[in-house]
Amino acid sequence: MRTALIRHTTAKIHLTATPVRPPALGSLMSVIDPRILRDEPERLRESQRRRGGNPDSVDRLAMLDKLRREQQQKYDDLRSSQKSLSKEIGPLQGRVKKGDASAQVELDALMAQATTLSDDVKAAEAVVNTTAEALAAAWLEIDNLVDLDAPVGGEDDFVVLEHTGTPRDFAAEGFEPRDHLELGEMLAAIDTERGAKVSGSRFFFLTGDGALLELALLNLAMQQAVGNGFTPMIPPVLVAPSAMEGTGFLGQAAENVYRLPEDDLYLVGTSEVPLAAYHSDEILDASTLPRRYVGWSSCFRREAGSHGRDTRGIIRVHQFDKVEMFVYTTPEDAVAEHARILQWERDFLDALEIPYRVIDVATGDLGSSAARKFDIEAWIPTQGCYREVTSTSNTTEFQARRLATRMRSADGATRPVATLNGTLVAMPRVIVSILENHQQADGSVRIPAALQPFLGGRSHLLPR
Repeated sequence: MRTALIRHTTAKIHLTATPVRPPALGSLMSVIDPRILRDEPERLRESQRRRGGNPDSVDRLAMLDKLRREQQQKYDDLRSSQKSLSKEIGPLQGRVKKGDASAQVELDALMAQATTLSDDVKAAEAVVNTTAEALAAAWLEIDNLVDLDAPVGGEDDFVVLEHTGTPRDFAAEGFEPRDHLELGEMLAAIDTERGAKVSGSRFFFLTGDGALLELALLNLAMQQAVGNGFTPMIPPVLVAPSAMEGTGFLGQAAENVYRLPEDDLYLVGTSEVPLAAYHSDEILDASTLPRRYVGWSSCFRREAGSHGRDTRGIIRVHQFDKVEMFVYTTPEDAVAEHARILQWERDFLDALEIPYRVIDVATGDLGSSAARKFDIEAWIPTQGCYREVTSTSNTTEFQARRLATRMRSADGATRPVATLNGTLVAMPRVIVSILENHQQADGSVRIPAALQPFLGGRSHLLPR
């Protein structure tokens, strides 16, 4: 049935479109090495199962891939015949000019054959182009291969790898902890009422010490990242569809993306998007890897599907600032680089003196581009639980293939790079963590020593 549909579509295109030379097989976009699809399709099916997806999409992809290669071969054979025929026609035309009557008969026969062959080539070209488009669309439905070491399951099936720090016993200290919004209002640091007046629900102002606290966090994060070899970046927050699609954010995450239809641009939900597209359609010298970038930007998320969740305060909002690490490296070093990014995230949370835990995210809760993901969740006293404040994902070659980012080795060979991302600080949730974990009975908040140099040497934020 699928083949019949393709034939019907291609016939229609043959009548209405002017065919162009189809791309070579190797230039077709594939989000995963196509050799895995052809030689080990069960690896793809198992990965889809572990994500809770439909493994049948792999079968459709394999069918289209096989059909595309068969059609390409037919096209190439016809083109070869066309070139051979052209070589025969040339000498005959010369003989005809010299008055060879028998040559004219042969030439007329070959010209008729050439006309038929030209029509066949155009028809084959249209078929190849249509199937190529269907194949490219089918590849976009395939998620990255999950790391087999990642725990299998859904959102609640993560594995806790480590706890760091001990939550405070406020009862033993003799007072009931206030939540971050009450503290923020006492400190004149957070204003959600006017945020809602100006922009609607889930928007807020950081004022006074709240704004200074965010800038202090930004400076501390950038200082640490630059010290670890990252190049600081302030990327655009509006990107083209190719950047959003290339990073995998127009799939399962599309409902949370803001789009400006008149300009055909998207507001990013993370600077991972522009940083991933920074080297799109480029070939990087392998000797320059890893290339590490750290971007600061405002981020925008619709928070679709979160109605009624975290409506109080600034834990789940539509606009926030974030410092994001992004790395281009060799596929062989990706796992080790993932561990390094996680350690840099831990170092930052350690400097803020906040209790946290590290979790290995289950396969069913991974984004489409991530092969494996680790989250760091900070303790939130008034909620009595850990909440995500940073994460890091190894996206292997997935994004690089979609964005055509490759590396050239010393031997001249080119292949896709690996990319990784990691949040160093998502401002609102880290501010929530600092306020709640370092609050004092009088409503003041102790400033962690690492932040004090960026806040004029003060040791506490004081109620206004």
